[in-house]
Amino acid sequence: MNVITTQDALNAFCERAAEKPFMCVDTEFMRESTFYSILCLIQAATEDDEVIIDPLAEGLDLSPFNALLMDEAIIKVLHAARQDMEIFYQMCGAVPANIFDTQIAAMALGFGDSTGYGALVKGRLDINLDKGARFTDWSRRPLSEKQLKYAIADVTHLRDLYPDLVAELEEKGRMSWVLEEMAPQMEEKLYTFEPENAWERLKVRNPKKHYLAALKAAAAWRERQAIEKDIPRRRVLKDDAMYDLAQQKPKDIAALGRLRGIPRGFEKSRSAKDLVESLNAAIANADDYAPKLPKVQHMPPNLGPTIEMLKTLLRLRTEYVDIAPRMVANNADIEKLAAFGDKADVAALKGWRKEIFGDDALKLLSGKIALRLEGRKVVATDLDE
Repeated sequence: MNVITTQDALNAFCERAAEKPFMCVDTEFMRESTFYSILCLIQAATEDDEVIIDPLAEGLDLSPFNALLMDEAIIKVLHAARQDMEIFYQMCGAVPANIFDTQIAAMALGFGDSTGYGALVKGRLDINLDKGARFTDWSRRPLSEKQLKYAIADVTHLRDLYPDLVAELEEKGRMSWVLEEMAPQMEEKLYTFEPENAWERLKVRNPKKHYLAALKAAAAWRERQAIEKDIPRRRVLKDDAMYDLAQQKPKDIAALGRLRGIPRGFEKSRSAKDLVESLNAAIANADDYAPKLPKVQHMPPNLGPTIEMLKTLLRLRTEYVDIAPRMVANNADIEKLAAFGDKADVAALKGWRKEIFGDDALKLLSGKIALRLEGRKVVATDLDE
C-alpha cells in the first residue's frame, strides 16, 4: 500500500498524475466536533497508479496536489462529489476544475436517484465492498492495513467504473445530460460560508420582514461564532433556537433568557449581548436588511390526483429510456406542472427533458394521454393516435 507521508513522494506522484487524462479522488474526514472538516486522508488513482496521501503527516505541503485539482486538462472523477468539493474548496480557495461525478452518471444510466458507491460497484463490477472500516476514526494513527485497504478501494473501483460509464454515456448520447446536471456543483456559493447567507440553510416559516430580518441576523451571528470557535453550528445554538429568536425577537438579555429554545444560562454568556444587539439592529433596519424572498406562486386546490398521475407518467417514461426520474423532474417540478401546465418554469419543459417527459406531461394534462391498466401493468395511451 503506497501511503504518502513525505514531500518527495507527493511531488513524484503529482508529477506522474499531471500527465494522465483523469484522476479518481476520494477523501476521509472528520467533522463531529468542528465547523470545518478535518481532512484525514486523500485517496487518488490514475490509470496505472494509486496512492493514499496522509495530509496529517508533519510538514506535508499539499500545493502540488491542489494544482492537480485546479488543472482543467485532468478530469477529476468523484462519487457524490459535494462534500469532497467543499473540502477541496477550502484547500484551494477555488472550485476544482473539470469534475465528473459518477453518482450523476449512474442516474443518467438508470441506476436510480442518489445511487450509493457500493450499489454502483455491485451493479457494474459485481463486487461487494467491505464496509468493516466504515466508521473508522480516520484521524488516529497508525491506520491498520484493513483501514487502508478499505480507503484505497474507494478510488481503485472508481477507476474501473469510469471508462465504461463514459463509453455508455457517449454511446447513448447522454454525456451532455450529465455535464448539465453537474454544472450547479461548480458554483462557488455552494462551498462558501458567508455569514450573511447562512439563513438560507434554514426553513423560512414566516414571510414577514421583521421575522426574516431576525432570522437572517440570528443565523449570521451563529455562523460567525461557529467559524471563530471552529465548532459545529449546533454547538453554538440549535436550529430551533434560530426560529424562536426570529419569532420572539428578544429585545434584551432578560427576554432572551425566557426563550424555550435558548439553553439555560446562555443569557449570562459573553456572546448573548452581541446576539441581542445584532437582532435589534437587524429589526430596526428590516426594510433594507431582511432578505427578499421570491414571489410565492399560489397553487390551485385539489392537485393531489393530478400530481400522482404525472409522477406515474414520469416513472413510465424514465423506465422506458432507463434514467433516474429525479434527473428529469423533481417533486417541485411536478407540482408546478400540475398547477400551471405549459406556463410552469421547470427544466422538464426544456431540452432533452421535454422530449422524454415534458411533451407527454402536457398531453396528459390536456386529456390527450390516458393512463390505464393492462393486467397489472400501467400503460400510457396517446389518444391522438
